[in-house]
Amino acid sequence: MIESLLVANRGEIARRIIRTARRLGVRAIAVHSEADTGLPFVTEADEAVCVGPANPAQSYRNVEAILAAAKSTGAQAIHPGYGFLSENADFARTVEASGLIWVGPGADAIAAMGDKINARNLMAAAGVPVAPGTTDPATDLDAAVAAAAEIGYPVMVKAAAGGGGMGMGVANDEAALRIEYDKVRSFAERMFGDGSVLIERYFPRVRHVEVQILGLADGRVVALGERECSVQRRNQKLVEESPSPAVSPELRERFLAAAVRAGEAVGYRNAGTVECLLDPATQEFFFLEMNTRLQVEHPVTELVYGVDLVEEQLRVAAGLAPTFDPDALAPRGHAIELRINAEDPKRFLPGPGAISTWNEPAGEGVRVDSGYVAGNTVTPFYDSLMAKLIVSGPSRAEAIERARAAVAQFEVAGPKCNLPFFAELLENEEFLSGDYDTGIVGRMR
Repeated sequence: MIESLLVANRGEIARRIIRTARRLGVRAIAVHSEADTGLPFVTEADEAVCVGPANPAQSYRNVEAILAAAKSTGAQAIHPGYGFLSENADFARTVEASGLIWVGPGADAIAAMGDKINARNLMAAAGVPVAPGTTDPATDLDAAVAAAAEIGYPVMVKAAAGGGGMGMGVANDEAALRIEYDKVRSFAERMFGDGSVLIERYFPRVRHVEVQILGLADGRVVALGERECSVQRRNQKLVEESPSPAVSPELRERFLAAAVRAGEAVGYRNAGTVECLLDPATQEFFFLEMNTRLQVEHPVTELVYGVDLVEEQLRVAAGLAPTFDPDALAPRGHAIELRINAEDPKRFLPGPGAISTWNEPAGEGVRVDSGYVAGNTVTPFYDSLMAKLIVSGPSRAEAIERARAAVAQFEVAGPKCNLPFFAELLENEEFLSGDYDTGIVGRMR
């Protein structure tokens, strides 16, 4: 096993990785910005290094500072968490060129799946279903209009280099397309340094279902079930559950087989997620993107499959066999994750602030992965995620009951908090039925 691990991230995911590292006897090293000095992940690490000011470009995305921290602390490996540098192929190559172990997929796989157009084409060639769309970037507005006419409206306009729900727009006709194309292209150039745009069929009623894959050290790719991620605001997830209430055993078999093919097509190693759109009317699904990293919502898979995905990541990186039998994977029970954000529960606008009260729920089937405690401050410099409340039970109904109780027990004062939204969702008939789609939050508002 790896002996020392530098965690190139912050907040709840850094704290969660550190927890597994220390359980395994791996020396855990945190890097942090000046703004995060007092957060739990810093104080709980075996060693911590400040890598710069609050601005992520000068700290968490500062490759030179992170590598210098690894060298000064004698780190053997780097785990990037999610966000920041986690899907940066150049960073992965630099880490390995520096003689360190990269806890993630190979740089070539990251690069191959980082461009949505290239990823679509690779998946289509591998026999993974893809939605009707462009196979090359729409280089100008005329090309976009021509592509949309062939595909048929409505269409989704997407930044080829985008991710995390950013850089997307929907056009129901040519007039809207002309507006959305310029908007998405400009955003993509500004945010990703790449203005390439693709056009895809847009499905008005669709579910967002993803599959957790793990590329093992021996070269095999295995799938650890699916997660339902359709409760979203601004194309960004709020709730995830596993198994998906929309997926039958027959459909699950097709989903998992397609995800394994996706991983095999790029020689995938370590943890990753194959995201798909599911048309509930036809039971057809289409490849959306592959996230070449650990997902925010990985805990629901951990609880349903009885694995520690961070431990498995470390084992793959070290060339070790998994702790589980790859041929005997089967889900047990149900798990739901709620993302507790520092945001207005009505309009979902960020509301950072000092935390005066922080009381986490506890009990059977309740897990909290948090990045803060009372006395900390949620600053405006980073994502608004404060914690993940994960509940599990023998059935979906029992998991929902535990979620209701846990939301009622969770006390947060100081910053704005979206806990009231979850209390509302857990009484919503559409959600309770399991027959919901990505439009559920909009219908609630």
